[in-house]
Amino acid sequence: MAKKPATRITTPTRSVGSPNSSLFFRILLFFRKLGPGIVTGAADDDPSGIATYSQVGAQFGFSMLWTMLLTYPLMAGIQEISAWIGRVTGVGIAANIRRYYSPIVLYPLVVLLLIANVINLGADIGAMGAALRMLVGGPAHFYALMFGVISVLAAIMVPYERYAQILKWSALVLFVYIATAVTVHIPLHAALFGTVVPRLTFSKDYLTALTAVFGTTISPYLFFWQASVEVAEQKAAPGEKPLKVAPQQEKAQLEPMRGDTYLGMAFSNVIAYFIILDTAAVLHTHGITDIQTTAQAAEALRPLAGELAFLLFSIGIIGTGLIAIPVLAGSSAYALAEALKWPIGLERKLHRAKGFYGILSVATLLGVALNFTAINPIKALFWSAVINGVAAVPIMIVMMLMTTNKKITGGVRLPALQQAIGWVATGVMFAVAACTIATLL
Repeated sequence: MAKKPATRITTPTRSVGSPNSSLFFRILLFFRKLGPGIVTGAADDDPSGIATYSQVGAQFGFSMLWTMLLTYPLMAGIQEISAWIGRVTGVGIAANIRRYYSPIVLYPLVVLLLIANVINLGADIGAMGAALRMLVGGPAHFYALMFGVISVLAAIMVPYERYAQILKWSALVLFVYIATAVTVHIPLHAALFGTVVPRLTFSKDYLTALTAVFGTTISPYLFFWQASVEVAEQKAAPGEKPLKVAPQQEKAQLEPMRGDTYLGMAFSNVIAYFIILDTAAVLHTHGITDIQTTAQAAEALRPLAGELAFLLFSIGIIGTGLIAIPVLAGSSAYALAEALKWPIGLERKLHRAKGFYGILSVATLLGVALNFTAINPIKALFWSAVINGVAAVPIMIVMMLMTTNKKITGGVRLPALQQAIGWVATGVMFAVAACTIATLL
């Protein structure tokens, strides 16, 4: 059976019956209608994200909650720009760089993305293996290999539309962090103060943690993924064309994309906020400020589930990992295959995109291989977020330059507000990464 391109889910809404229908049933109906934005948002809360937010909450308490308010418009804005580039040009980010920029720009950016993605893949897969070992015992390395192979086979054999549906429902496990916040004692004054009042400390640890938060929230792999998926959707929709040649379709194409993107990013940041809040309330306030193991991170859920905390944490790590791995590996495949002018797309059968699926497989298995070294899973997850924060900067600069290049856009203009948000996001990422590099050196 041929794979279908990723498409936004337009399942007809069933009647929910009387006004007394359960709130839970209504939420499920609403969630059922959500498109791939929710998958992208959930992929942003991958094991690397969960570990980073848990480490930040444990180490700094409530003092970094403000980052979730700041990063939301920045991450949503830059994701929309990624999607806009795909919709306007009809090709992904790497393909645009190949067409309109020097190979000196193209290949270093693609290599930088691949390095960051493989490290992130390795950290995510390792955490999934450690989580399953914590749950059932046994060899974590074997589990890591198993998850890697399963993810590759699923990407190759399962139609992406069906796979995306499965991944979307897996994201529901993240709501456990919101439920936890209701059951634990949270000092409201400290939490509110940390949410609305930015607190900066120019220490190495603080700046490194800040880069990790920005890196796991505004991740470069999501830029490439978003643009390429939008291209696939555009090609799959009857009558839709790249906006540079069909500008009259701008409103019809961009409005659904914009709503789906902003909703998905809101979901991502709300969950991230509650992970920091929970770990600050449960771990930091009890003197646990350095998370070294997955078991320690699981303590954040103990007030809700008692001894089931480890089970819920394991499901969360494994579920979000299964969402993130195809996005990470897929963005690598899209970027390198576009740079090499190879056939691309998860909607293609294996024999029609051997190079694309080969890159996806190799990137995933290289990530698995990293786990056969002396790597601490939680530390690896945290530092992969730091690397993403640094790698995002040059990619964001090139993306923003694309939006004003008429050869690329055909004269279609990115709105001024969106342009401003994109450059502010780029400037903030540059400042945070530069300060971190300076302190580490």
